[in-house]
Amino acid sequence: MADGILAQLNKASAAEEFFTLLGVDYDPKLVNVARLHILRRMGQYLAGEDFAGVADETVAERCKTVLERAYADFVASSPIDQRVFKVLKDAVAPQPKQAPTLVQIGSLK
Repeated sequence: MADGILAQLNKASAAEEFFTLLGVDYDPKLVNVARLHILRRMGQYLAGEDFAGVADETVAERCKTVLERAYADFVASSPIDQRVFKVLKDAVAPQPKQAPTLVQIGSLK
């Protein structure tokens, strides 16, 4: 018996393999720029899914739909706009104001 779609996706080592396995059309230029962002978003969308006991065809169709949705997010806007990764979220988060450090002149040598 061939591996199920989830096993095949787990073995995939490039974003393009996800698109090919799930039969999703894509623009290579967009994937070159946003590959990690797209796959991360796909993972976020799939995080709440429970595929236990679900037929492989249904799992494949659900994964395809989720990948199409994640890809569409980045067709409509950039990775910077989407802020999937913590480092990008932190870049725009309000920073707490730090009080200046006071050093007494007498303590300087």
